[in-house]
Parts: sequence; structure tokens; C-alpha cells
Amino acid sequence: MPDIIPSITGSNEAPYGDPRLPERFWLKVEVADTGCWLWTAKVRYGYGQFSHRVNGKDQSVRAHRHSYTVLVGPIPVGLHIDHLCRTRHCVNPAHLEPVTQGENNRRAGQARTHCMHGHPITKASTYTDPRGRRQCQPCRAARNRKYRARRAATISAGGDSR
Repeated sequence: MPDIIPSITGSNEAPYGDPRLPERFWLKVEVADTGCWLWTAKVRYGYGQFSHRVNGKDQSVRAHRHSYTVLVGPIPVGLHIDHLCRTRHCVNPAHLEPVTQGENNRRAGQARTHCMHGHPITKASTYTDPRGRRQCQPCRAARNRKYRARRAATISAGGDSR
């Protein structure tokens, strides 16, 4: 009988070890103290990869999407799977929610506390462009300095002055 692992939201308990997924899937899963089911096999861009047979052909799918589809149901067309736990290689369907791409991006942006170069994200250090995209001010300034230096070097070498 499968162990029951409560979700991070306290509802929709998910059956760890559920026989609807093959045993070889469960051999690649480790349960964390957080309730996350961490994928321990192949990971690409932070997401677990799982190969299985479809119509006699091997097909590689993202492990969290496979887990959700088998244990919960089909992912509605046009929606993406959001990790409520913010752990990309978690395959616990209780930690997954289908949302629009915009909502997924909004949630991911709110969860960030630092930019990719380690600068803290604060109101003072963030520029929001006219399209609503946030940019780290120190990184933006560094990009602009590099651009101006490249442009000045090209112009002084007799290149295009645009």
C-alpha cells in the first residue's frame, strides 16, 4: 500500500508509490522532508526527464508532467505546470498546479530575491520597462556600459556608426 504524503497546501493528499506509475519511475524518486518527491535520475534545465514507451516508441517527457498526468489527469490545453514548492525536479502532484504561462512567470518572478548575478531585487534596484518586464538596475547599467564601449570601439575603428 502506498505511503500518503500530505501536500504543501495541506489538501489533496498524493499517494507516493502509486501503482499507476511504473516501479522504475518510483526507483528514481526520493522523498524530502518538505514533502517534495525529488527526481534523482536525468535532469535537464532543472526538470526531471523520464523515458517511457508510447505506441511502441521510446518517448522522453518531463517527469513532473508525467506524474501529474497519470496521477491527477490531463493538463488542460494552454496551461503550464507550476511547482508550488518552487523545486523544479519535484514530481509530487500535490505540489503541482496547472496555470497560464503568464501566471507561472508572475509567480516565479515574485519568488526571486536576487538576480542571476546575485544582486538583491528591491524596488530601488529594479527597473520596469514599458512592457512591464523587470530588470536589475546594476546589471542593466553594466550591459549599457559594455554596449557603449563596443559601439565606441567600432566607430573609432571606422566601422558602422549607427
